[in-house]
Amino acid sequence: MRYIDRHGWLCPQPGIRHAPSPNANARPSGVDPYLLVIHNISLPPNQFEGDAIIRFFQNQLDFDAHPWFEHIRGVQVSAHFLIRRDGEIIQFVSTLDRAWHAGQSFFQGKENCNDFSIGIELEGADTIPYSDIQYERLAYLTNILSQRHPLRAVYGHEHIAPKRKTDPGPAFDWWRYAKLCQLPLRCFALD
Repeated sequence: MRYIDRHGWLCPQPGIRHAPSPNANARPSGVDPYLLVIHNISLPPNQFEGDAIIRFFQNQLDFDAHPWFEHIRGVQVSAHFLIRRDGEIIQFVSTLDRAWHAGQSFFQGKENCNDFSIGIELEGADTIPYSDIQYERLAYLTNILSQRHPLRAVYGHEHIAPKRKTDPGPAFDWWRYAKLCQLPLRCFALD
């Protein structure tokens, strides 16, 4: 199994690449992430090809390339990782740094979840089933992250920003994912 290096980057190998995003900054001093947040994204919505997500997270998206992109013009966000439909893992931000993925959020009495979380985006949409390889790669990545950071909770964006967000949505099988991971089931947002 590969690992996260001392700089917070997943060691490269086939099916894993780095695409650094400027949309990140330092975590508060002494904070080691303990919350894993699962998201979904597709750009444009419900379309799963091309490099629009990567360009968006790197502030290089051509907003004139599709009419829907006007909705996100000027938005600067990122995640630590993206898992594509084919299972490719792309890392944008070191796990030691704060990616801008959660926005206004709340978890166990604390606001600003970006301070203490790692964000993983799945290329997908709330109501479209995720691919088998995405579950496998998500579990693989979760297990690696849990060896490097003191993860004690795995929740969806919908759980930490319930009035704002709905992802990863009803198509995401929390039980399937949890059973593939080495973390105890109590860590997961299982309803």
